[in-house]
Amino acid sequence: MARDLISRYIWIVDTINRYGKLTRNEIDRLWMRSPVGDGNPIPQRTFYHYRRAIEENFHIDILCNKRGEYYISQGEDSNPLLSNWLLDSYAVSSAMKESSISGERILVEDVPSAREYLPTVLEAIGNSEKVKFSYAGFNRSRVEEGIIFHPYFVKRYKQRWYMVGLRDKNRDIRTYALDRVRAMNLVNENFQMPDDFDPSSFFDNIVGITVSKAPVRVVKIKTTPQQAKYFRALPMHSTQQEEIHDKYSIFTYHLKLNYELVHELLGYGSQIEVLAPKELKAMVCDELKKTISQYEEL
Repeated sequence: MARDLISRYIWIVDTINRYGKLTRNEIDRLWMRSPVGDGNPIPQRTFYHYRRAIEENFHIDILCNKRGEYYISQGEDSNPLLSNWLLDSYAVSSAMKESSISGERILVEDVPSAREYLPTVLEAIGNSEKVKFSYAGFNRSRVEEGIIFHPYFVKRYKQRWYMVGLRDKNRDIRTYALDRVRAMNLVNENFQMPDDFDPSSFFDNIVGITVSKAPVRVVKIKTTPQQAKYFRALPMHSTQQEEIHDKYSIFTYHLKLNYELVHELLGYGSQIEVLAPKELKAMVCDELKKTISQYEEL
């Protein structure tokens, strides 16, 4: 897909989303002044094709009411998180293009996995086509060659892209980090994702990307008032609930215990205390003791 077309698609979504509802004349007036337009109105046939492409590629429906106003549908298939991410990316890109600020004064984290292999994976997902790749896992001394994979969906976590799907050989669901892929190509063979597989719920009750078969536990975290502000602004998980006290807050979650959860909590240092369950508290304490012992030996 051409990059300029993507810019046009996202401009249309962003513009309608910001204004709420717009007629074709209003869209054309804004389009002619925009950096993606050519100074002319959008031809009716072209606008129709843009709407269909936006629906197919981004799963965002642009509907028209009886008054001739176009609006973004909030249907069952819509993904507000994806839509917001696309719009945020476009807004930042546009702001940088239109400003005179030097690139040296805008610092961002590098996400190398998004450049080389993400387009191939997205194409494979869109066409339900298998991929073949080599993988240099952190727990392997050698690169694993010739993995045949059915990519079901992708997930971004802590500046890394992961693909989740079925490994052809073992017939089990696996998660692979794209930055550990060493070579990848499409296989001219299609797959079918099971009807009962739901990507949106695959990581329910999980912090991170390590899926666990363990039961969901009630996790309670005590925080300082200062840290509570950060949790309110950026919740650690969608199940977050807060109980406010005079000198502290208690946040409750429904989560499975895994590696990422423990290390997420360790990152908050003395600003938090694990209250429940006991198993999670023990896991955090064990990691803290191991860390302290390394420094005591010096």
